[in-house]
Amino acid sequence: MIHQSSKMVRAVGAAAAFVEQRQSRGAVHFTLPQLLEATGLTTKAARNQLARLGYRVVRASPRKDFFLIVSPEQRPMGGPPVLWWIDAYFKAEGRSYYVGLLSAAAEYGAAHQAVQEVQVVTNRPARPLRIGRMRVGFLVKRNVAETPVAQPAQAHAPVRLSTPEATALDLLRYAHRIGGVGRAAEAIRALLPRFRVSSLRQALQAESETSNIQRFGYVLERLQRPDLCQIVEERLPARRSLVFLEQHKPLPEGSVEISSRRWAVVINGNLKESA
Repeated sequence: MIHQSSKMVRAVGAAAAFVEQRQSRGAVHFTLPQLLEATGLTTKAARNQLARLGYRVVRASPRKDFFLIVSPEQRPMGGPPVLWWIDAYFKAEGRSYYVGLLSAAAEYGAAHQAVQEVQVVTNRPARPLRIGRMRVGFLVKRNVAETPVAQPAQAHAPVRLSTPEATALDLLRYAHRIGGVGRAAEAIRALLPRFRVSSLRQALQAESETSNIQRFGYVLERLQRPDLCQIVEERLPARRSLVFLEQHKPLPEGSVEISSRRWAVVINGNLKESA
């Protein structure tokens, strides 16, 4: 009887003790299965105990059993920074991902405007995450696992970040999601000092859309980088179909202006930022 009573006493604070132990080791996240395995709690008991922890623990998504450990200084934001736990989140999901677009550009010091959400590219649609003041938006890309990625220097935790060259290509692919091709070109200009020829060739090889490579070549030409244009052109076929610069904003019928025979890009967007 005494043995059973002591087990019950230990079980009452099992979730809190587990969280404290994780936090003491520098962890900022855990999954429900990890909690159950470590404490022996039932799913119902574990959920009840977590609910009583209040702001100390927050669920990343109402549909996922992935939890964040919130320190007092992180409460104003709602949880630890996204780049501290997004890799673990996707590992728990068993899915490929990388942080990209303006979020990646910002990590490379190339974002001129504040990014309202962390932009993550993955292989299938997902609902945005809203955790306190933090926002995570998802974009879908079929060959996400083939995109070249890098680990940021001095990162707090493992995270997959698209390389500067792959980021530039994605900025054009998803220009309609970041404010248009002008903003994409502005970010690409800032990324250029970080370009490396070998990495550029790798990113171009992984790019599955010829039309996006054409747009990329045109933008690099406007940014006055003939050396990079030559590398891009090597990846293109000799015969090229016309493509719109802004693929989600076609010109009115009968109004066509071709940038050049070299890229076969129809100008229907404003590139004044890169002029």
